[in-house]
Amino acid sequence: MTTLQIEIIEPKAEKLLEDLAAMNLISIQSNKQERLENLLNKLRLHADDISMEEITKEVETVRAERYANRKK
Repeated sequence: MTTLQIEIIEPKAEKLLEDLAAMNLISIQSNKQERLENLLNKLRLHADDISMEEITKEVETVRAERYANRKK
């Protein structure tokens, strides 16, 4: 298997690559930086959906679980 890094200049080429991936002829993987950016963008989209109180409650719950697991 050969691994190549390709810079797409023409947007139509991306569609061709996606078609090849759909036919299981190639595999497309994002680089780590791109995956992180995608994750952050998803989180930012939903940032207004959660209040500060909900964040605080979740953090306290996780901390309590970790503390309980350390005591065992």
